[in-house]
Amino acid sequence: MGGCLSDTKGAKEAVGGGSQNQNQIATTSNSNDAVEFFYTSQGFQPLFTQVQLSLSACNLLDLDIASKSDPMVVVYAKKEGGKLEELGRTEVITNCLNPEWIHKITIAFQFEIVQPLVFLVYDIDTAYHGVATKTLKLKDQQFLGEASCTLSEIVTKPSRRLTLKLQSKRGNSSQRNLGAITIHAEETVAAKTAVEIIFRCSHLDNKDTFSKSDPFLRISRMVESGGSVPICKTEVIDNNLNPKWKPVCLNSQQFGSKDNPLVIECFDFNSSGNHVLIGKLQKSVAELEKLYQEKTGTNFVMPSTHHKQEKVLKGKLFVDQYCEKEQFSFIDYISSGFELNFMVAVDFTASNGNPQQSDSLHYIDVSGRLNSYQKAIMEVGEVIQFYDSDKRFPAWGFGGKIPGGTISHCFNLNGSPSSSEVVGVEGIMDAYAGALRSVSLSGPTLFGPVINMAAKMAAESLSSYNSTKYFVLLIITDGVVTDLQETINAIVKASDLPLSILIVGVGNANFTSMEVLDADNGRRLESSTGRVATRDIVQFVPITEVQSGHISAVQALLEELPDQFLTFMRSRDISPFPSHFPHSSS
Repeated sequence: MGGCLSDTKGAKEAVGGGSQNQNQIATTSNSNDAVEFFYTSQGFQPLFTQVQLSLSACNLLDLDIASKSDPMVVVYAKKEGGKLEELGRTEVITNCLNPEWIHKITIAFQFEIVQPLVFLVYDIDTAYHGVATKTLKLKDQQFLGEASCTLSEIVTKPSRRLTLKLQSKRGNSSQRNLGAITIHAEETVAAKTAVEIIFRCSHLDNKDTFSKSDPFLRISRMVESGGSVPICKTEVIDNNLNPKWKPVCLNSQQFGSKDNPLVIECFDFNSSGNHVLIGKLQKSVAELEKLYQEKTGTNFVMPSTHHKQEKVLKGKLFVDQYCEKEQFSFIDYISSGFELNFMVAVDFTASNGNPQQSDSLHYIDVSGRLNSYQKAIMEVGEVIQFYDSDKRFPAWGFGGKIPGGTISHCFNLNGSPSSSEVVGVEGIMDAYAGALRSVSLSGPTLFGPVINMAAKMAAESLSSYNSTKYFVLLIITDGVVTDLQETINAIVKASDLPLSILIVGVGNANFTSMEVLDADNGRRLESSTGRVATRDIVQFVPITEVQSGHISAVQALLEELPDQFLTFMRSRDISPFPSHFPHSSS
């Protein structure tokens, strides 16, 4: 396991022992290369939050003569180019204009993309009653109305319920009242329980010659098909045969039921990745809880290579702490009123090229084709705007010479001397285009001032808004950051705040320093004073690399954001508002 990480220090860190991402298997806010590599090498796909949509309607059109309509809903996901992909159909409810369908439609909620949905309601002809709904030809049925929205619009509502007026096909206005459809979203993960455990060992066998073993634990879940799947490993404790590790947190999605057997292996760490097995045992979460309650240990065993009885070892495993707690998801927070506040900072350094020339990264094409800056603003903004109720976004520029001749590394993009806020994504686009006409490109490339400005706003919100606001700063740049250490200092200082920083690299510059800021190698950033970042808050992606692959820039940028959000909320022990949790039916 440890050999999968890129450096010895990173390999010694715990994997899966912190807060768990709701959208992926066994990931943490730290680098999780080992477990992630295992899953991808086995061909497993990441798990996303599964959401069930419950549907009801009222005041539908009555198209039947002798009785009322017999409605059914078909739900589609709208893909690129407007193509509709069917997600599922409800059952048919006969003779009813105010139906409540029982059959649920399941969809994977992915925070990092916009997920447009289309709902088509049909009156099913009596001749087709009893026929499986999947086989029904929709062209043979009578159309009652359609509605559309994004999945984000549903899950951000306090009740996770959205009512939409039905329209005629293709959104044509109709004089008739076609009724309304209501969509209610619920996560399918029934259990949100997690267990936090502190493991300790005593009298472990020594596997080293000139020192003591460097032990760590690896925990795997047994699967029905045979074998096991690793879900967690502790950090490495150097030179110690009686180690006690930091708490590990396992959620029920990882371990299944409390009676599901887990394999716990203790290894002696080697930087080569060839770790030596010290001992192993098999216990369920329920049995680990019993060890804690009874204050007893359990012996490790060493498997026999010749089918003989396992050798019981002197070394023992103890559970020094066991506690169960409710683990809320990203959706729990945003549906109870928590928001993401979007901020953007644009690079106005001279290396972008003259905006009047077509080869400039800032060139605005009269044909309407977006440049890389506009594309990044639109793609990220279109996702995050759903999580910000007032849609007022601070927008800055840096590295430009503003009117008056001063070079500024944090100026308001809208030209206002007092307020940096603009309204909506279009407001950012307009302010950006306006700034290109009034600001001269200059330099150097400094990130520190805009990060400090964003951090200041995030710090002020902690006391002002009951910790319900989380800030997301998008920095779009074409160059190598000049103030790397100052930027690292600013990021480390901000790592205690409700803030994430997304960096998009445009153009063909060397972005090696950005990879340092991203800290995806398992090593957290360290300031010039020796302070280590509380958590990883930076995600970087070069847009050219993304465009050559199959993942969109916005997906690559935002995939870590829900986990960064959850890590902050859990570190502060902040829970969703109880008035809206558990799921409200109102």
